Parts: sequence; C-alpha cells; structure tokens
Amino acid sequence: MSAVIRPERAGDERAIHEVVRSAFDGHPHSDGSEPGIVDTLRADGDLAISLVAEDGGEIVGHVAFSPVAISDGSAGWFGLGPVAVAPQRQREGIGAALIEQGLALLRERAASGCVVLGDPAYYGRFGFLHDPALTYPGPPPEYFQRLVMEGSDASGAVTYARAFG
Repeated sequence: MSAVIRPERAGDERAIHEVVRSAFDGHPHSDGSEPGIVDTLRADGDLAISLVAEDGGEIVGHVAFSPVAISDGSAGWFGLGPVAVAPQRQREGIGAALIEQGLALLRERAASGCVVLGDPAYYGRFGFLHDPALTYPGPPPEYFQRLVMEGSDASGAVTYARAFG
C-alpha cells in the first residue's frame, strides 16, 4: 500500500463524498446512502474520527467513526463506518490501514469500545466479535459486532447517530 493515512482536512469533503459514492456504487448491501451519511455526520458534528487515505494528492479511501448510544448507559462507545476505498484501489490493504489507524486513535482517546455492522470474517481480524448482549435491530445478529477497548462489556440496544436514519 502506497497511500498515506491522515485526518480529514477542510477541502477534502468533495473528494471524500466521491470516493464513498464510487466505493458503494452497485454494491449489493448498499442503498446508496453512504455518502450522505458521511456528509450528515460532518454537518451534525458527529464525525468523531474521519481519516483519509491519500496517494499522489488523490483521496483513495475514507473511514468514519461516530458516537453511539447504548441503552444500558455505557459511555465512550463509537460506531465504525462507513469505510470506503476507491474501486480501482480495493484489495490493497487501504481499508484495513484506515480501520487500524482509526481504532488506534479511539484507544488513545480511552474509548470504551467500538461497534460495526459488517462481514464477521472481515471485521473479526481487527478483534470484533458478535456479542448477543449488544443488539442492533434489523440485520442478521451475527453481522453486528463489538470490540471492547477499556472497561467492561456494554449490553443493550445500540443507537447510531442521526445521520444513519
């Protein structure tokens, strides 16, 4: 991977929107809302961590982390996603590098944990596991996973930021 991971900067918004749009365009598990989710997270002040992968001055990847609420009152939890890599740059490790750097930043901030909705085989390599005590309505339960970073496990229903609808 030749891309450099860095925080989002002012002026990156359009390129981020485009990379997220292209990454999810035609994807069977996408309704096309992902670019709007990132834009709304930013507008609402809910984009806790926003990292880009840049190569030769071009943004080729992006990952977002936003706060989530858990019905048991657990604090310091975040949601990972969306994560997007330009189609022509997928399978180069860019997405993994974005996720790893974002998780490292969450740990530096003493986050309690992180949740993700996605493929267990992919996210399992970052330490995410399905926990039946932590729920998110809708998708098959095994696709909703958590990574505990500090303290004890949380339990209850998870609510994402407003941007996720």
